[in-house]
Amino acid sequence: MPEGDTVWRACQRLNEVLAGRALTRSEFRVPSLAATDLTGVGVREVISRGKHQLFRFSNGLTLHTHFRMDGAWRIYPRGRRWSGGPGFEVRAVLATSDHDAVGYRLPVIELLPTAAEDTVVGHLGPDLLGPDWNLDEAVRRIAAQPDRSLGEALLDQRNLAGLGTFYRAELLFLHGVHPRTPVQHVRNLRRIVERAQLLLQANRWRPEQSTTGDLRPGRRSYVYERSGQPCRRCGTPIRTEEFGPRGEERRSFWCPHCQPGP
Repeated sequence: MPEGDTVWRACQRLNEVLAGRALTRSEFRVPSLAATDLTGVGVREVISRGKHQLFRFSNGLTLHTHFRMDGAWRIYPRGRRWSGGPGFEVRAVLATSDHDAVGYRLPVIELLPTAAEDTVVGHLGPDLLGPDWNLDEAVRRIAAQPDRSLGEALLDQRNLAGLGTFYRAELLFLHGVHPRTPVQHVRNLRRIVERAQLLLQANRWRPEQSTTGDLRPGRRSYVYERSGQPCRRCGTPIRTEEFGPRGEERRSFWCPHCQPGP
């Protein structure tokens, strides 16, 4: 699942090619918007809010999309063949005289008044890469549920927006905290949340997500997707499990020696 830095970078690029331009073509391949045509409408800006994408138009409407597990927006110079996937996976097309922005496999795509954006993103906590980032508020929200595991609290977008399973696993390893540790037993909570923002900031302009400082394949993470492989610090095999509320379980990775259980 794309994390906040990936979504932020995608929206930066979309904003570069769409903002300040009028649409020469719009197409929505979802039943709810099949008859909608935004041709001729200007694009004011494209921004991210956590893992959400907001396309704001000059007619007072906003297109809200979300990648979930494998959605993506791809940008092509006008006239170039689209190569992001088979045609049946295309859910949206926004084109200008210079570029085509093509949305693939988007599970969330809806049009709403810009003034009503809070109905889809108002529940989110401070955005790790947004102008509203507030370390104190993010820590306060997490600490408000002291019995909850820190692993679950970090993925709750109502606490802080933009963090996913990659950064959760890496953050907890870097701080020696087991994913199931209750929030009330975490002494360095503020430092963990502060580092979350620093890691996303460091990776936001590059396609490779790395917490080790090494961008080579297979060397970018300490524990994430390294189940059974030796810990880079102590050599203990990395462990993994899925946990979380029913229907919202997420894969977690940790080192049993560096991150002893609660």
